[in-house]
Amino acid sequence: MSSKVVVVGGGAAGLMAAGFAAYYGADVIVLEKMPRVGRKLMITGKGRCNLANFCDVQTFMQNVPVNNRFLYSALNNFTPEDIVDFFEEKGLRTKVERGNRVFPISDKAVDVVDTLRCFVTDNGAKIVTATVEDILTENGAITGVKADGKVYKADKVILATGGASYPRTGSTGDGYIFAEKSGHTIITPKPSLVPLESPDSDCKKMQGLSLKNVALKITDSNGKQVYSDFGEMLFTHFGISGPMVLSASCNMRDYSSGYTAHIDLKPALDFEQLDLRVQRDFKENINRAVSNSLSKLLPRKLIPVVLERWGTDPDKKCNSVTKEERKALVNIIKDLTIAISNPRPIEEAIITSGGVKVSEINPKTMESKLVCGLYFAGEIIDVDAYTGGFNLVIAWSTGKLAGESAAMY
Repeated sequence: MSSKVVVVGGGAAGLMAAGFAAYYGADVIVLEKMPRVGRKLMITGKGRCNLANFCDVQTFMQNVPVNNRFLYSALNNFTPEDIVDFFEEKGLRTKVERGNRVFPISDKAVDVVDTLRCFVTDNGAKIVTATVEDILTENGAITGVKADGKVYKADKVILATGGASYPRTGSTGDGYIFAEKSGHTIITPKPSLVPLESPDSDCKKMQGLSLKNVALKITDSNGKQVYSDFGEMLFTHFGISGPMVLSASCNMRDYSSGYTAHIDLKPALDFEQLDLRVQRDFKENINRAVSNSLSKLLPRKLIPVVLERWGTDPDKKCNSVTKEERKALVNIIKDLTIAISNPRPIEEAIITSGGVKVSEINPKTMESKLVCGLYFAGEIIDVDAYTGGFNLVIAWSTGKLAGESAAMY
């Protein structure tokens, strides 16, 4: 007789879990409180859905700063390459872009959602719109799920409710309540892959300015480097954002003492090379004011900020700038600092850091060590990664493992 499996949550991990549980013979129901499944998937990758990162397992692990060892079994069971093959075999053509990011060739997230939904229903699983109220247990084992006043009997339950980010997509943190009620420890959920706030008024002056090919370093209050990268970032009215900043936030845990962002605006040039470049620009504009001589070196919105930090009279002629003043300018360009006070609210985060403590989950099956028949998949687990498709790989791989395990054991 086949196992009765109820999957709570119709997102990335839940749909993958449901599809594989049904494929391996289980009688599966997916309970999703939103009118349509995959709502968060629909907005990932700016509506294009960066569904994976096409890299090997070892490289993948280097991009998971929180509890990466927990993922070895799941990832080796369903590697990034396997995941891409899975979608291709289901008829979703894909392409690999910069940074090994994998997208559907159509650039439409809805195609990813449709592929998953078909995978679920084609294998016989049912999708029901209902709000789960409780996970039912007896003598330390799963007996069912209560949703909208109705009891769904189950031998196995897979909690794949997501985190607490983007609540309008259905990720409202319900799963943490169910897991905690069943005896699990919840590592306090915090925003991750999130823009950063700054008290620095210069950010607002540069609002909308996008920087490419710059280096970013984040240091804590003791001057210790917690993150560094090269790429793109953006100034906003509240602080800084962009791909590098989102990834940096994964490494920033305690904001009580504050952090500092260090931006190297010209990372391709060392100090001496940049100094020679500035000398050349000043020589070409020898009789002009310094404020009118930086347009080839810096974006327009950056120039007033750099000049103010430099402290030299902006009307000063280039030919009268001293060697010490010039070197001070180079220092600012190589290390433009922005104070960081807080992350943006969790509602604006791409993912949630924190969740069910990994030591309470069997990494080889995704089953709870505390409640027989209870499984976890995806963002509800205390595992998160950098931006670039890595978090969806976690959802797919833990979802598949949970689904297989719930059906077969």
